[in-house]
This record gives sequence, C-alpha cells and structure tokens, in this order.
Amino acid sequence: MQLKLKTYNLKLTTFMAINKNHEFGDLNGIKCAIVEKGISAERVEFLKTLLEYNHYTVVVVADPPPKAAPSPVATPATVSTEIKTEETNSTASSIVTPTETPKVPETFTLGVTDSTFNATNAIFGRLLKTPDGHIVTQAYWFQKESESHDEVPYYEKKL
Repeated sequence: MQLKLKTYNLKLTTFMAINKNHEFGDLNGIKCAIVEKGISAERVEFLKTLLEYNHYTVVVVADPPPKAAPSPVATPATVSTEIKTEETNSTASSIVTPTETPKVPETFTLGVTDSTFNATNAIFGRLLKTPDGHIVTQAYWFQKESESHDEVPYYEKKL
C-alpha cells in the first residue's frame, strides 16, 4: 500500500519587533517604524531633513497633551487674609492669586514608512549620509556636532 501525501506551500507572515527599541505604530493611519517619540519641533525638522535626504518617507504626528491632574475644590480667584501684628496693633492684608499652570511644550512622534528601519542599526551600520556627503555618526544624529566627522570612529574619540 502506497500513501500519497499532498504538500501545501504556506507562507506565514508575522510582524513583530526585533527588540524593545524597534517599535511600530500607526501614524495618521499609516503603518510606520517609530524613529523617536516626544521630540521638539526643531528636532523634527532636523530628522525629517536627514531622513528624506536618505530617501525615507517621513510621517510626523503631534503627541496628545498630557492629562491634567484634577483640581481639588474650586477656589475663588483671590483670597484675602488679615494678619495682625503685635508691635503696631494694625492689620495688614495680603492678596493671594492662584498661579497659572505652565504651558506644556508641544512634542511630536516621528516615524518612517519603511518598517525595517531602526535608527541604531542605521547609525552603526553606516547606512545614512548627510547632505554634504559624510556618513552620519552618533554625535551628529544626537545633534552634539554640527558636522559629521566620520573619519574618526566613535570608539576612538576622546571625551
């Protein structure tokens, strides 16, 4: 007796992060590899220029504002207190006004549509170039240097 087995070619595709630093997300409904979260507008402009020069499609989304802590009991706008001094037997009054909450800076999330992009691999793999033709170094990526000095390896630099 001979057994005839049928074989099937199945293709399984899964999307999962390589590690904790390789994040994915939907930005404006587009599946993206997250490059950085919580960055300023100046940093967005720097990274967007650099990544678009290297032929990546960049997606930028403003982060939602943080949730404010609930205020306790509604207090009047001004509170008047009287203080009696013993030396002059007079009363002094002071007015306390509530302080305004400080304005929270606007932050952004930046991603690229290439889901295989990882900033660490791109920097240390020497995959990115600056507009002036140098290879992007770690110091240039983090904006510690205004020009990329790729002729000296990062591990030989003096601190």
